[in-house]
Amino acid sequence: MTGSPVKGRKRAAWTLVALAPICAEMTFGALPLSMIWVLPLLVPMYGAGVLLIREAVRRAGGGWPSLLVLALVYELAEDGIGLQALTSPNLYQAAEWGPRVLGLNTAYWESQIGYHAVFSVMIPIMLTDLIHPAHRDRPYLRRGGLIGVGAVAVLGVAMLRLFIPPTMDPGYQAPLPALAAFALACVVLSVIALKVLPGRTPPPPAGTRAPKPVVVGLMGAFATVVFLGLLIPIIPPPAGGRGWWALGPMALAAALAVVAGLLLHRWSASGWTDAHRIWLAGGALVGHTLFGSAVMATTTFDRVGLIVLAVVTALLLALLGRRVANRLVPLG
Repeated sequence: MTGSPVKGRKRAAWTLVALAPICAEMTFGALPLSMIWVLPLLVPMYGAGVLLIREAVRRAGGGWPSLLVLALVYELAEDGIGLQALTSPNLYQAAEWGPRVLGLNTAYWESQIGYHAVFSVMIPIMLTDLIHPAHRDRPYLRRGGLIGVGAVAVLGVAMLRLFIPPTMDPGYQAPLPALAAFALACVVLSVIALKVLPGRTPPPPAGTRAPKPVVVGLMGAFATVVFLGLLIPIIPPPAGGRGWWALGPMALAAALAVVAGLLLHRWSASGWTDAHRIWLAGGALVGHTLFGSAVMATTTFDRVGLIVLAVVTALLLALLGRRVANRLVPLG
C-alpha cells in the first residue's frame, strides 16, 4: 500500500472528527461562542463517537439505515448515560418541555434523537464523503485504529458524566435501572444496525426523480426549523412545564421527520447528485444555525456570531459545490 491512500484516509478521518462537534455544537449555539475554548473537550465524544459509527457501518457493509440506528445509540450514550439529561428533572429544564413518562423527558428525548441523527452523525459523515470522495465507501482506519477510537469514544462519555452533571446538575444520579436499560438498548440497537440491517436497505421506488438541488436545500431548512421549533420551547414553558399538551407538537415533529426521510429516499431513485447532498446539508445547517441564533443564544455576541457562522457555512458549502459540481454519485 502506498503512502498517499493512507494519508488520504487519515485526512478524511480527522476531517470527520473535526466536523462532528462543529456541526452539532458550535454552529447551533448549544456551546456559546464565548466558550469556544471548550470545543476540543467535546472531540472525544463527538469526533471519536461519530468516527466509530462510520467505521463500524462501513465495515459491516451497512447504509443509511444502519447509520440512523447507530445515531440513536449515540444519543442514548450521550444524553442517557453521559449527561443523564433523559431522566434528570432539572438539567436544561428538559422536564418542562413535555410529559415525563416512566421518568423520561420525552419531548427532550425526541428532539435529541432527531438532532443528533442529523447534525452529529449524518451531516458530518456526508460532508466528509464529499470532501474526500475517494474514500467514501471504505473504512478510514485499520483494526488498531478502530479499537483506539472506540476507547476514546467511551472516554468521551465518561468525561461528560464526570464534568457536566456535577457542575450543571449537582446531586443528581440517574436511576440504575434506567442506566442499565440505556446500556442494554445500545447493545441491542448496535446488533440490529451491524448484523441485521446491512444488505437490507430498501431500494427507492422507481419512476421518481430528484427535484432541483435548491428545492432539496429549502426542504432541509424548512424541516429543520419546524422540527426544532415544535420540540424546543421558544419561550420559557409555563409553571409546571408544557405537560401532556406537548404531545401534539411531538406528533407533528415525528410526522415531519418521517415525511422528510421518505421524500429523500424517493428522490434518491434518479438524478440524485452531490449537488443535492450539498444543498441538503447547507439548508439544514444554515436553518439550524439561524434557529440557534434566535432561540439558543443568550447574548448579542453569540446571536451575531451565529448569524456570521450561517453566512460562512453557506459560503464554504458554495465553494465545496463548485469543487464537486459535475460529480454524480448514487446514494448509498
